[in-house]
Amino acid sequence: MIKYAILGLLHYKNMHGYRIKKHIEQNFGHMWSINYGQIYPNLKKLEQDGLIRMTQILQNDEKGPPRKLYSITEKGKKDFAAWLHASPEKSMLLRDPFLMRFVFFGFGDPERALELIDEQIALYEQQMERRRRNLKKWKKSGGYVRLMGELGVSLNEMFLQWLNRARSEILKDKTGETSHPSGTQKRSIAR
Repeated sequence: MIKYAILGLLHYKNMHGYRIKKHIEQNFGHMWSINYGQIYPNLKKLEQDGLIRMTQILQNDEKGPPRKLYSITEKGKKDFAAWLHASPEKSMLLRDPFLMRFVFFGFGDPERALELIDEQIALYEQQMERRRRNLKKWKKSGGYVRLMGELGVSLNEMFLQWLNRARSEILKDKTGETSHPSGTQKRSIAR
């Protein structure tokens, strides 16, 4: 997926590797899990495969190595078009390390579970602010980009609503007992 995110971004304009990395980090995180360490190796492979071209640009009045500017080639446009027209994977995958942990919180310290939920709430609130700001500029980028931005905001809102509800339910547990996945009883948190 990183390959096609890079090729898609380069349809808009030529970019430096850092700018590509920044766009992917900020704008594609809600669509799939990203290993940011794969971006630069993918740039190198795309160049080796002739799908993108790298030009070294000397920095004005700055010391240091030349900056690398990437652009898409005709071969890259054809490869991207073939991917764009192919049927996507049918299943929706949601890979979130927090959610994997959440399902097992019953085996751990309830206070720590609440701390982790609070951290996620803070993270999603920060992301929400950024996505709402970005949505204003994405409106100028055409309907598809705007609609994708709106999906990101909606998903963010949904996760925040769910996290707040989960936190509230955990705190309101008055019985002091919850079912443990193994069938035994485990103490619930009470604050």
